[in-house]
Amino acid sequence: MSDLTRLTISQARAKLRGKEITATEITEAYLSEIGRANPALNAYVAVTGDKALDMAKASDARLVKGQGGALEGIPLGIKDLFGTEGVHTQACSHVLDGFKPRYESTVTANLWADGAVMLGKLNMDEFAMGSSNETSYYGPVINPWRRSRLDTVVMPTTHQGDGGFVSAGGTRTARSLDNAQLVPGGSSGGSATAVSAFLCAGATATDTGGSIRQPAAFTGTVGIKPTYGRCSRWGIVAFASSLDQAGPIARDVRDAAILLKSMASVDPKDTTSVDRPVPDYEAAIGKPIKGMKVGIPKEYRVDGMPEEIEALWQKGIAWLRDAGAEIVDISLPHTKYALPAYYIVAPAEASSNLARYDGVRYGLRVPGKDIVEMYEKTRAAGFGREVKRRIMIGTYVLSAGYYDAYYLQAQKVRNLIKRDFENVFAAGVDVILTPATPSAAFGIADEDMAADPVKMYLNDIFTVTVNMAGLPGIAVPAGLDPKGLPLGLQLIGRPFEEETLFQTAAVIEQAAGTFQPEKWW
Repeated sequence: MSDLTRLTISQARAKLRGKEITATEITEAYLSEIGRANPALNAYVAVTGDKALDMAKASDARLVKGQGGALEGIPLGIKDLFGTEGVHTQACSHVLDGFKPRYESTVTANLWADGAVMLGKLNMDEFAMGSSNETSYYGPVINPWRRSRLDTVVMPTTHQGDGGFVSAGGTRTARSLDNAQLVPGGSSGGSATAVSAFLCAGATATDTGGSIRQPAAFTGTVGIKPTYGRCSRWGIVAFASSLDQAGPIARDVRDAAILLKSMASVDPKDTTSVDRPVPDYEAAIGKPIKGMKVGIPKEYRVDGMPEEIEALWQKGIAWLRDAGAEIVDISLPHTKYALPAYYIVAPAEASSNLARYDGVRYGLRVPGKDIVEMYEKTRAAGFGREVKRRIMIGTYVLSAGYYDAYYLQAQKVRNLIKRDFENVFAAGVDVILTPATPSAAFGIADEDMAADPVKMYLNDIFTVTVNMAGLPGIAVPAGLDPKGLPLGLQLIGRPFEEETLFQTAAVIEQAAGTFQPEKWW
């Protein structure tokens, strides 16, 4: 693995500006690493090598002149949900086969304006519907982390006896990697794996119910879902329009701050985009948190939560207390209704958004005897099982006779969840600390998850409230479970106070350290 691919964004930025390395060199290093690793990890569904090198050469020309943007020459991976002009954009769905948009999403356009280089498009759950990155038409993404195990090995040993050296049986305990493949989380599993395995310096991602924070926690990376409206949704393939929000996945807190600064903007093409100045998030890192009030919600202690999750949470509380924060117990009483309400609201919006994929103007088309049969055959062949499941749920809850009973009630619950947070923040709480996930990464094709979709949905139990309330949330790696897999903590902040999240997350990161998988691929 090239030393260049080990550089964080902040380190690479300094070396590029200091002319110690070139954008072309670092881009070539990443492309080489992708070529070696992607067959094993399946993080990229399209590698744009020629385009990347052209962008890198343009960056080098600007850097030579002492010009360039905040991300000049930094190679990034782009989740397949973001529209990229003339480049594969299919939301990892068969129904969008061959689609290459004539437009650029606002978020990626912002990154290119700041000088970033596109390495390619990253794998994801189909239409961002999933928590494991197993629903992609292009196959599952593999987590670069593997469980460790303790092997007891019989070793020949010797000792000196009366007649010289004599062999005797002995044992030695060694730690090794289990061969079982693990999921990287979803839907932004390709983004999380690519960052964790050093296949890009950072990546774009999206979060509808935890799809940035959960895969970040599963892969030992940092992922932030900003406040709803902070990043434009224009040009991003829609899942649930009132919940979707773009954000970055990065190797550390500083890199996440650098990326979000470039990604965020007001956008006249997106009516939900908020016209507020974008702060210098990086400047918040290193500021003390003494006197900050950190809330600990009792409702996040769920039945059956593993001991290591509770222990990690307590460790995070201790780190923040030691840094001078005041720890206060809080209540978010409607948390228990968040997951069922989310799985009414999100599928309802998805069923409406996905109605446009009919085989008429772009993507897959399966011929039929008339236009109705063509619609039916195209959608039946084009959508995967999980997408069909959510379309059916969404269509049902929006149908006559059930709209009031389900969708309207879920929206009322959503307002109550939002009010819970408003009450806590009004009482002086600055940030809320919770676990990021209820467990470490689980196995590919896990039988329990496959047999019961609700168990898969429970992976979002700690994250969906943030989307329902439109708040910012960040996942930070904070430790390893007994089998050596990464675990993360989540911080939830006030609307548009991402600086506070970066400030607090940096304290956790400093206490916990950073985590890297042992290379097997």
